[in-house]
Amino acid sequence: MPSRPLVSLIVILAATFLAAAIGSLATMENVKTWYPTLAKPAWTPPSTWFAPVWTALYGAMAVAAWRVWRRTEGEARTRIAWLYAAQLVLNALWSVLFFGLRRPGLALVEIALLWIVLVVMLVRYWKIDRVAGALWTPYVLWVSFASALNAALWHLNR
Repeated sequence: MPSRPLVSLIVILAATFLAAAIGSLATMENVKTWYPTLAKPAWTPPSTWFAPVWTALYGAMAVAAWRVWRRTEGEARTRIAWLYAAQLVLNALWSVLFFGLRRPGLALVEIALLWIVLVVMLVRYWKIDRVAGALWTPYVLWVSFASALNAALWHLNR
């Protein structure tokens, strides 16, 4: 029978990659048809970067959350779990808004909310577990970059 830490890791990974799958489903069609037609800034990364970067980020996010989960209890654990769930919803929602609904302006507002939640979590993660904080940092940096790219795409394609 698997140990409790292993079960919690599996649950967190499953929830994380479920959010990834929802985002991917919202993205698939329009990343091939609509996204290529947008005017983009010169610093837009190649489309081939997004899948591997996001896969690595989702894995790091889940492991960071798991490390924090193991080091908290009671109300602190509940708060951190709700924050993690909220950022997963916001993460998936961005893909739905930007790609699924083709609403870069609305997605820009939403990604700003996501970024705020991620920074709050980063501060908490660093206080609880430095490794978790280090694992969370690339996610915050990537979403910071994605926010700037979202803003540029919205501006260029109004």
